[in-house]
Amino acid sequence: MLEWRRRREPSTLMLALSPLIAIGLTMLLGMIVFTAMGYDGFHAVGSIFLTPFLEPQRWADIGVKGAPLILIALGLAVGFRANVWNIGAEGQYVMGAIAGTGVALLTYDMTGWWILPAMVLAGILGGMAWAAIPAFLRVKLQVSEILTSLMLTYVAVQLLYFLVRGPWKDPGGFNFPQTRMFTADQTLPMVLEGSLVHLGIPVALLLAIIAWLLMEKTTAGYAIKVVGLAPAAARHGGFSAARTTWATMLISGALAGLAGLFEAAGPFGQLTPQFPVGYGFTAIIVAFLGRLNPLGIVFGGIVLAATYVGGEIAQSTVRLPQAATGMFQAMLLFMLLATDVLVRWRIVWKRRTA
Repeated sequence: MLEWRRRREPSTLMLALSPLIAIGLTMLLGMIVFTAMGYDGFHAVGSIFLTPFLEPQRWADIGVKGAPLILIALGLAVGFRANVWNIGAEGQYVMGAIAGTGVALLTYDMTGWWILPAMVLAGILGGMAWAAIPAFLRVKLQVSEILTSLMLTYVAVQLLYFLVRGPWKDPGGFNFPQTRMFTADQTLPMVLEGSLVHLGIPVALLLAIIAWLLMEKTTAGYAIKVVGLAPAAARHGGFSAARTTWATMLISGALAGLAGLFEAAGPFGQLTPQFPVGYGFTAIIVAFLGRLNPLGIVFGGIVLAATYVGGEIAQSTVRLPQAATGMFQAMLLFMLLATDVLVRWRIVWKRRTA
């Protein structure tokens, strides 16, 4: 019979393999679920997971959707390593876009190379300011950052709705709730001419390398890990939990705000009520799929971006509903959490004795 046995030490091999096992199980479960719903399960899963990688013309779409996921997940992973649970990155993403758009509207009649960097800086500061609220409440009042950061997301979204339907509405937009389209000096330049690959994609990859160097090669990264793994040892070592909370929340907010600005100045080119697309929540899955490792997060971001692109393909080819993408991502998170048990436990075959 089968028996669970605890490993003496966590398995490094399973730590690396369990995300791949989780992806495989998600595909298998997806086939079963979609077939039970009356769809072609095999075709549906193939459209979501495989078609985006097999069709080169879709690779740019994966990069565009993967860049914000990677940026947000990098910030979340830094905090998660320190047991700082910022669940409201979606709100910081929205606030970064709002702050950057504010600069764009102020400079609408101006030209110059400095406008886009000013928007980027505003986006970073907007995300940091929104993340500073739960950081302050946790450090000063011991209020859970999980609840405060999450609730602030809805405040940010409502602020966005108010602005695009009120003071920021495009006067020439036929009364649609949206801002003016950004000018050429306010949009991200394209890296590959004639494609959708904008500057935000290589920036996201560069920041992943910088985050890896920070976490693996610096004293600050070591302090973050110690505070998360052994708070008592961190205090004896002189590492401040309060400073770590502030630092990780601000880093997380900055990267989420940067992602929001990149989306506003890239694919959207303006702010609309459809701007909050759930990247801040999906990035939590990306962070864990990448094992909170910045380089692994790049892999996780590509996988989850492919589900967005594949979900759009499946809507037209298999007639899957739009919600299927979210369901697939939820199944992936569930399977990832389930397979994590293999890191500390192993299954052995034990013969029954008479």
